[in-house]
Amino acid sequence: MECFELIVIGGGPGGYLCAELASAAGLSTALIEKRALGGTCLNEGCVPTKTILNSAKLYRHALDSAPFGVTVEGAKLDHAKVIARKNDVVRTLVSGVAGTLKRNKVTVLTGDAEIQGRDAEGFHVTVNGEAVTGRRLVLATGSETTVPPIPGLHEGLESGFVITNREALANEQLPKTMVVMGGGVIGLEMVAYYASAGVQVTVVEMLPKIAGPMDDEVSDVLLKEYTKQGVTFKLSTRVTAIEPGKVVYEKDGKSESIACDQVLLSLGRRPVVTGFGLEKLNVEFDKGGIKTDDRLRTSVPGVYAIGDCNGVSMLAHTAYREAEALVNNLMGKEDHVVYHSIPSVIYTDPEVAAVGETKRSAEEKGMSVREIKLPLLYSGRYVAENINGKGFIKLVVDTDRNRLVGVHMLGSYASEIIASAGMMVDQELPPERLKKFVFPHPTVGEVLHNALNEI
Repeated sequence: MECFELIVIGGGPGGYLCAELASAAGLSTALIEKRALGGTCLNEGCVPTKTILNSAKLYRHALDSAPFGVTVEGAKLDHAKVIARKNDVVRTLVSGVAGTLKRNKVTVLTGDAEIQGRDAEGFHVTVNGEAVTGRRLVLATGSETTVPPIPGLHEGLESGFVITNREALANEQLPKTMVVMGGGVIGLEMVAYYASAGVQVTVVEMLPKIAGPMDDEVSDVLLKEYTKQGVTFKLSTRVTAIEPGKVVYEKDGKSESIACDQVLLSLGRRPVVTGFGLEKLNVEFDKGGIKTDDRLRTSVPGVYAIGDCNGVSMLAHTAYREAEALVNNLMGKEDHVVYHSIPSVIYTDPEVAAVGETKRSAEEKGMSVREIKLPLLYSGRYVAENINGKGFIKLVVDTDRNRLVGVHMLGSYASEIIASAGMMVDQELPPERLKKFVFPHPTVGEVLHNALNEI
């Protein structure tokens, strides 16, 4: 039986980075991944979606380039080539992860992990029947698509009429019509691509708004933008059944249906906490995920949980930070994760990005706040690169403490700018200090400085 100081179950963003850092720090480390290194994010989520969305953006820019003095004739989007390029990108990055793990002398084991239990030697795990032991155990098992008990849904998944993001990113042919179940992050990013590719899309969302916890105004503008692109939104609407060739839904107490060629299931994700023997360790759970503290410790000494499986902040960059904090603590360097300043992004066109509190969430916590909103037209670069752009930035300020507690953006480069805003929220510096930060000119990010000057 091979023995390690650390066993990591799951090779997604948190898992592979944890294994890499731990091994580089001198801990003998085994990483177990049942499918492909990089996990859902690299193979079926974050990276492949951004790859196809970039193709869609280039296509739309070609179609809309005339006002900029550029004429593009015969522009078309070749979906099969888009998917082929996506596959190349994924292969390249997966290979890069594998190479990094090899250079750092991580033992990579491919197969299904099964926790057998714990004794004085450590935690015993089998991989395809082969036993390994680790003094400490890191759970990085990720998340999976939520499949609610809707009549006909399982049958639809089996027949291929209903697909998840995994199948959507593998299909080389597009349907003519599609119903997207869910108007959250994953659903909207796929909508952005499908709408650009000419698919007639209908989004069915239970909530009265799209984009989940994003700022209400951001959600409203995004809805209007995609409505103009031909997407139909049915809000405050609940899917009640999946039948061959159609989706049955309920709205305002009335049952209706819509015919379509395919259905995309995008109702969120849930932590993976079963199927690998976790019940043998008797760890505590919280809201469906493995309960952890800000140092990623579970209720069982020597067992840690990072990434989506702890359910705290189901984002790849959160998993990276959790991996860093965990390894630092293992090596005796005090560290913890600050969750309130972790940014989130929806890679639609226009992009949406946020960090910290919305006005609504701040007030629910008892804060006295005010909002400061500026259009991105305050940025010369934004004006130069956009025609009639509707982008804006919104600051949320805690008036009692005179501190910036939230930033919300809609527009080009929002995904890049939000990192600066996140650092401002994290550091809790007074506005007078924040106003002294210098932004390069001309950049869209300058609008953050302009907004700070309004405090």
